[in-house]
Amino acid sequence: MRGKANPYSEAELYFIELLSLMPRAALHEAFCKWTGRTDVSQAAIANLCKRKGWLTGRDGKIQKGNTPANKGKKMPYNPNSVRTQFKKGARPHTYRGAGHERIDAKDGYVIMIVDETNPWTGAPTRPVLKHRYLWEKKNGPIPEGTRLKCLDGDKTNTDPSNWEAVPIGLIPRLSGRFGRGYDQAPPELKPTIMATAKLEHAIAERQKK
Repeated sequence: MRGKANPYSEAELYFIELLSLMPRAALHEAFCKWTGRTDVSQAAIANLCKRKGWLTGRDGKIQKGNTPANKGKKMPYNPNSVRTQFKKGARPHTYRGAGHERIDAKDGYVIMIVDETNPWTGAPTRPVLKHRYLWEKKNGPIPEGTRLKCLDGDKTNTDPSNWEAVPIGLIPRLSGRFGRGYDQAPPELKPTIMATAKLEHAIAERQKK
């Protein structure tokens, strides 16, 4: 059963509307002092304002220019809080420094962290594909229109000698739906498959011209 609504006189309603921008606790205190009433709760005042559309204009956000109540105050000592605080110079458990390596779960390539500034985030280190990084260190930038192909089929073998920059158009002739199964072929057959694919690709390119 719902409680009985509190009756308000026109003067009381005008008083509440006039001070409706005040916080509800302060408005309730002012109303009780002005009227002498003790039968009206703070919740009743708040509900009345809500029904009437007399809002404070506050949305719970810190207003520009407001000074936090704890500004300049030192947090009281709490042993439990101190135990879990981030220590100066400490690193998060997810930190992976230069030299750290992992194998990409999707493509199987080795990803390595190098001691170079990340151009996108500004971080002092950045992740790279290890095979590509080492190959470019030895041979320079990968030529346009080519991509690195793993020669022995083991992507974790990142030695530059195990990777060759081949034309992008050659890749489908080696692997994929219409390829020659290069990656799955025995080691002794891989050189033959590669040479055959290169010859076919060269003929096809010449015919285009």
